[in-house]
Amino acid sequence: MSQTDSWGSRVGLILAMAGNAVGLGNFLRFPVQAIQNGGGAFIIPYLVCFLLMGIPLLWVEWAMGRFGGRKGNHSTPFILHEMDPKRALWKYIGVFGIFTNIAVAAYYCYLESWTLSYVWHSIAGSFNGQSAEQVAAFFGDYININTSTTGIPFEPIVFWLICLFLNTWILAQGLSGGVEKVAKIGMPLLIIFGIVLAVMGVTLKAGHHGAVNDGTMGLNFLWTPDYSSIWSAKVWLAAAGQIFFTLSVGMGSIQCYASYVKKKDDIALNAMSAGWMNEFVEVVLGASIIIPISIGYLGIEKVVELTQTGGLGLGFKTLPYLFTQWGPTLGMIAGVCWFGLLFFAGITSSLAMGTPVMGFLENEFGWKRKPAAWFFGIIVLVLGLPTVLYFNEGVFDEYDYWAGTVGLVVFALAEIILFAWVFGMDKGWKEITTGADIQVPLAYRFIIKFVTPLFIGGVFFASLPGIWEKITATGLPWQVHGARALLLLMFLTISWFVRVAYLKRLAKLKHSKA
Repeated sequence: MSQTDSWGSRVGLILAMAGNAVGLGNFLRFPVQAIQNGGGAFIIPYLVCFLLMGIPLLWVEWAMGRFGGRKGNHSTPFILHEMDPKRALWKYIGVFGIFTNIAVAAYYCYLESWTLSYVWHSIAGSFNGQSAEQVAAFFGDYININTSTTGIPFEPIVFWLICLFLNTWILAQGLSGGVEKVAKIGMPLLIIFGIVLAVMGVTLKAGHHGAVNDGTMGLNFLWTPDYSSIWSAKVWLAAAGQIFFTLSVGMGSIQCYASYVKKKDDIALNAMSAGWMNEFVEVVLGASIIIPISIGYLGIEKVVELTQTGGLGLGFKTLPYLFTQWGPTLGMIAGVCWFGLLFFAGITSSLAMGTPVMGFLENEFGWKRKPAAWFFGIIVLVLGLPTVLYFNEGVFDEYDYWAGTVGLVVFALAEIILFAWVFGMDKGWKEITTGADIQVPLAYRFIIKFVTPLFIGGVFFASLPGIWEKITATGLPWQVHGARALLLLMFLTISWFVRVAYLKRLAKLKHSKA
């Protein structure tokens, strides 16, 4: 976004920030994580991680963004560099804030396109009259780019291209003219759709529409605590990972959005508002849809079995069939609400991934907004095509692991160290509290400096065995090796562009002094 771009309203900014955080994981990942990690007991480590890691990172990233924006920086390489200009290291660590957004967008837009396609199939009644096995097979054919059952030649590619075009076109309209407008429409619709489905799920009665259990059984099961799980390191790691995943911290998109707020604008309350809106959507709505409806029809044992493969199976293979049990009209409405809310959750997140890239191109190389947006779209097209063609070979999962998991933790650990220990908590605390519309608890000064770095460091070191196992794994298909090579090449290329931009800045500085 250009340096003259700005947010049109505070409500639009908060909704856009909440949209950045609220994503597909709120509805597909969180309920499954809760079931797998102690049910109601999972909420205890989850909330602890939110209070001691999530909120501090939100404040830190908002503060870093506003600080960098005052100096005309709208991407993480030079936002981080501005906080410690004497060390060249930080601008290359800031590369994660561009790389991660491109790499995540490359596979996230494909997942997002599934939701748009399923909205169409819900309206067209494609699942009516099909058995559970046929609906599940439909998804398998879809990701195999099989046209025999989906009805549209190369349907995954068609809807993926539509999604890419929508994202790119909206980004080309700017913050207030594009991103903010989508957030103002998409977030309220998402919440309305979510409430409709949650009510339908929780009020489901045994014997109605073929259900065998009440919908409340699913809620009871989901939130029945297994307190023995609280002492498991695995559960705490899962809770911390969910916080990273759900708040979109450690990506660089929050810093970019915040870099366009005015220097005296509140960031403390804005960050809290966006964060708690995300928690409401995830904990209240996300937990009240997929599990109650599934248990209402399939029972607890079957749903527990299905959750072992994650939320995608339940969301795309199971729910479309269950919705058809409600009859053609009600089933269509439920399908549109479910996949519609997933689409809005997806697109408000993917739009945030384009802004750091555009900010970098505009700031450092003088690009106009529209060319920068379309260039981002082309990069995502090229990098994302392997995730579409080779989904079953593991390319999608490879992108998700290295960019959407490891990259977030590494960058978050680096930025909290920079903010609290290098930039310093005196300046950092002033940056957080300047213009604040709430009284930020003084305890968070201690938490940000000591507790949050230890939390994130613990997550990172606990992840090292898994990282090493991935690196040393043998017998992987060539597509996985190719995906890793593409990601590495992308990171090195961005680093080279950051180096070029830095040299341009030095040359300009010398010229101004001459």
